[in-house]
Amino acid sequence: MSNDVQDILSVLKFAREQIGKIVIGQRDVIDHALIAIFSGGHVLIEGVPGVAKTLLVRTIAELLGCDFNRIQFTPDVTPTDVTGSKVFNPQTNEFVLVKGPVFTSFLLGDEINRAPARTQSALLQAMQERQVTIDRETYDLTPNFTVFATLNPGDYQGTFPLPEPQRDRFMFKLTMDYPKPEEEFDLCMQTLEDMAPDEAVESGRVEPILTPEQLARMRQAMKGVEIDDTLVDYAVAITNLSRNHSTVRLGAGPRATMSLVKASRAKAALEGRDHVTVPDIQAMALACMEHRLILHDSFIEDGLTCAEVVQHIIQSVDIPR
Repeated sequence: MSNDVQDILSVLKFAREQIGKIVIGQRDVIDHALIAIFSGGHVLIEGVPGVAKTLLVRTIAELLGCDFNRIQFTPDVTPTDVTGSKVFNPQTNEFVLVKGPVFTSFLLGDEINRAPARTQSALLQAMQERQVTIDRETYDLTPNFTVFATLNPGDYQGTFPLPEPQRDRFMFKLTMDYPKPEEEFDLCMQTLEDMAPDEAVESGRVEPILTPEQLARMRQAMKGVEIDDTLVDYAVAITNLSRNHSTVRLGAGPRATMSLVKASRAKAALEGRDHVTVPDIQAMALACMEHRLILHDSFIEDGLTCAEVVQHIIQSVDIPR
């Protein structure tokens, strides 16, 4: 095992432990968030208000030594509110760039589906190319640029559905549910003892374990986690079956396959291994594919979910020997 890969394993394990002290419960979501970050992917999080979506992203940003910005999307938010714009400075007699919140490492877009399509599209170039174009001039974003966007389930009034190209740019779609009773008890006790999780972040009690430069190098070093060709074929077979499944109108595209193999490498690293196994791919398939599938209307009316279809696809593909 190379030194770079060994460093990744140590950092991921320590980060998981430290985040778990601030974000009570949500172990699976924490793991997926770290996997996406170290794989260079973006995350769509669905969850009811108050389940620590913002706290999760802020904690990760602090722990990994990166800056953080947040946008509260509403119907009146414009593209320039996201990217920034050029403003005339009468003192210098020239236009100067006023950077928007997109110029950061970790960007949290709260309730992204409350923004109209024109505003949502302002993130497309940033998410794909890590660049933004303002007044025909292109600016580079940090190589660590990662978008976490949230959706509130069951709240459709005043919302705009995310179009397929927008959803496809998210590596994962995760669900943050209510904490278990024992987890909620621990959360209340921390609050009563003046150790509320959000106060821990705001007071600077979360110590960075990396610098932005180290994080960027580790994301590159993730290529040192080995994945056999037969497992790449396995991942391809899973996404290909989604395009030919009887219940699916629109299957997962090539970006889903690339996300699946990259996420599987990070999953292996998180579990302390320098090589990918079949369970790694199976564990990542749901988060990588669920938000990318569109089912035929008749199956939706029957109550079938995309999550159930993905599970059926995983069970239908032969495991490599």
